[in-house]
Amino acid sequence: MIEKNPLKIAMIAAEAAPYAKVGGLGDVVGALPKALDKLGASVTVIIPGYAGANACPSEPCRAVSGFDVPMGNFTERASIFQTVMKGTSVEVYLICSSRYFDREGIYDDPFTKEGYADNMERYVFFMKAAVELLRHMNVPFDILHCHDSQTALIPALIRENYEASPFFIRLKTVFTIHNLAYQGIYPREALELAGIAPRRFYSGSPFEYWGQVNFMKAGILLADQVTTVSPTYAEEIQADAEFGMGLEGVLCERKQDLRGIINGIDYEEWDPSTDPFIAARFSSENISGKAVCKDDVLRCFNLPRPTKRTPLIGVVSRLADQKGFDLVAQAMPEIASMNMQMVVLGNGQQKYHDMFSDIAARYPDKVGVRLGYDNPLAHRIEAGCDMFLMPSKYEPCGLNQLYSLRYGAIPIVHRTGGLVDTVEPYAGNEGTGFSFSEYSAEALLKSIREALALYATPFRWKKLTLRAMSKDWSWHNSAHRYLELYQSLLPHS
Repeated sequence: MIEKNPLKIAMIAAEAAPYAKVGGLGDVVGALPKALDKLGASVTVIIPGYAGANACPSEPCRAVSGFDVPMGNFTERASIFQTVMKGTSVEVYLICSSRYFDREGIYDDPFTKEGYADNMERYVFFMKAAVELLRHMNVPFDILHCHDSQTALIPALIRENYEASPFFIRLKTVFTIHNLAYQGIYPREALELAGIAPRRFYSGSPFEYWGQVNFMKAGILLADQVTTVSPTYAEEIQADAEFGMGLEGVLCERKQDLRGIINGIDYEEWDPSTDPFIAARFSSENISGKAVCKDDVLRCFNLPRPTKRTPLIGVVSRLADQKGFDLVAQAMPEIASMNMQMVVLGNGQQKYHDMFSDIAARYPDKVGVRLGYDNPLAHRIEAGCDMFLMPSKYEPCGLNQLYSLRYGAIPIVHRTGGLVDTVEPYAGNEGTGFSFSEYSAEALLKSIREALALYATPFRWKKLTLRAMSKDWSWHNSAHRYLELYQSLLPHS
């Protein structure tokens, strides 16, 4: 615990639950500040105010002084709203803009399902406004923690424009990579829009990437410390061009300053003994309610209740190539012949919408599908399923396997990234799930068969379920590691 002179941390991201969430980034930035707050740190979160002050879901939200942000040949007003995360002292600032954030989607147009054409402008505005907001707040922050490409230019903005400022001179920057696939690659005009001198764009500079500007590259090279969301992913992105996605050399340059810290999950939100969304509460001390939750999910997806013991496999995911659904498509005819049922909840690429809709139509007694994002239903699936399928081609950390462990839905995963760090392969009296190393439909099917074979032995399956539920993947341990990292960056008195 921190008792005197608590660390002052500003956390900047494009998402933070419950104010804005598309995926794991929103979960992390919604939960990590609360865990740090419990450890005595002073945390401020800055995010875009999508749809203005309406981004505050329940807490009182008040307007504070805004300011104009230069954006090339015009200025855009940054309207600022402030609130406090429920049950904490974490302050949240929402940067609002009628031009950039008053729209239905966050990154993508919900009608075209493609990224907004002006995303470069939107997040350059957000980054410039966030730095200016820090100056207006005039709080002596120790750490500025930036997340993913939408905030990756912030260390550069400070170095280029404010390095001599007394306000920023002692500030240390941390940049976290949540998913290296989304790098923020734009035309070189992005630098001029950001207010960074054109002379800084040259071959081999932190900004230049095959004739364009790469926000992620700049964040990696210019932040004081770089982290990613699991130890295995930190190794993979340095060692392999497939995982490094063109930045493996840059990451190797920062090897001494790159650390993997596994994500946690919010045990206040994800707790089957208190969860308000599920049909019956249960815990590792009394797991009987899980059967009620299973019946609830079968009814929800209009699947028949089997006459014999049959496992229910769940999928809650972004429907994208990364998530391994090409393997599911190849394996589905054989999966459908097995003694199992499956429910799928997700949203993403149209080809996977079509694929799962077709699978559900072909196997109406076996597979139920809901397309879209539905947080209460995600909780119900985790609570009601016996197994959880996560065959990701790559996975920086993953959170759904952690929710599954907490709710006794045994993960079946591809051994990559954070899935390696969190799912221990089943081996008799050890392990918490099933995994496969080779990325192939055959390897996936083998793991599913192994899980089904164990499920057929109820006593052994229950032991595995209780062991999985007993693991501690709360944010407490991970928050301690972040605190240690922050403190290592500061001068020792």
